[in-house]
Amino acid sequence: MSARRAGTVLLLLVAAVVLQVSVLGPLVPTGVAPDVVLVVVVAVGLCSGAADGALAGFAGGLLLDAAPPSDHVLGQWALALTVVGYLAGTVDRGSRPSVLSDAVTVAAGAFVGTSLFALSGLVLDQPGVAVSAVLPVVALATAYAVVLGLAVVPATRALLTRLEPAPRVGW
Repeated sequence: MSARRAGTVLLLLVAAVVLQVSVLGPLVPTGVAPDVVLVVVVAVGLCSGAADGALAGFAGGLLLDAAPPSDHVLGQWALALTVVGYLAGTVDRGSRPSVLSDAVTVAAGAFVGTSLFALSGLVLDQPGVAVSAVLPVVALATAYAVVLGLAVVPATRALLTRLEPAPRVGW
């Protein structure tokens, strides 16, 4: 990844954290905010490959972990989003991207990322994390991510492709 592309990804991640924490978080009555950072990480993985997706996931996760009002252990989102970025980067997309493959990849990434975050909260015995609450939260977060991904993934792909042509990703 070139320095210009890396800088753009970092700016996208910072904007996603601000949007997620400051704007969308207080607006959602369910307590589960749409995970904009996760969707950006999936988009970077799809556009740039597994290594760049993992790096974007780690950076985005650390930004999200450090953003107030975080009430979890530093590194939980970094771990989850690193795995998500790597997995999104390994998806073999063929010659042309499609809305369906993007939606499935975002759904899988949201499921894996939210599940890893919740599981790490259970393992670390965080207060307020209960097994009975995990499945509804994961389902709602996945649904939010798919809807958000319909706009974010194509926009991120267009921006990153404009900076430099995307490398071939996949197996």
